[in-house]
Amino acid sequence: MTTEERLENLEKKLSRVNRCNLWLLAGAALCLGIGLIAWAVGPAPAPAQPAGAGMIMTGAKEIRARKFVLEDENGESRGGLVVLNEGPSLALIDEKGELRAVLGVGKDGPRLDLWDENGNTRAMLSVDKDGPALTLIDENGNPRACLGGTLTKTPDGKTINYPESSLLLFDPDGTARWCAP
Repeated sequence: MTTEERLENLEKKLSRVNRCNLWLLAGAALCLGIGLIAWAVGPAPAPAQPAGAGMIMTGAKEIRARKFVLEDENGESRGGLVVLNEGPSLALIDEKGELRAVLGVGKDGPRLDLWDENGNTRAMLSVDKDGPALTLIDENGNPRACLGGTLTKTPDGKTINYPESSLLLFDPDGTARWCAP
């Protein structure tokens, strides 16, 4: 197999991965929407609650709020849905109270950020005017792989420029070592 054939195969795979990323993001948003609808049409608040305390009424067709907090069985916050100036965001928190995932829509488009147990950003998936982008980051904050997009900024402020619809692989120091356009 020639280098050109290998690059052509990689470009085809990259295109499929980009489509899959878009469908994954759309699927996550759809699941979130369905979950919120199912939660909204759930049972009415217990009679001991004052009227309006639960915000959900039997037969309600619409619920409006600026913030929803998700709690576990112990009353600890495990996530929330909030609308900020930048747009709506869903945050998920682990059992230790650490932020682990945020799905949001800002002025540039939708974005999903994932953190490890130490609070380090490990993956970022976004879709903006330049297209979808996926960045994978190691435990030291260095990018290890970037797929698609034209610009990625890592949590430590590093900016990575790379061609649209490309795949980059980085060494442990964050230096780009391989690029497939």
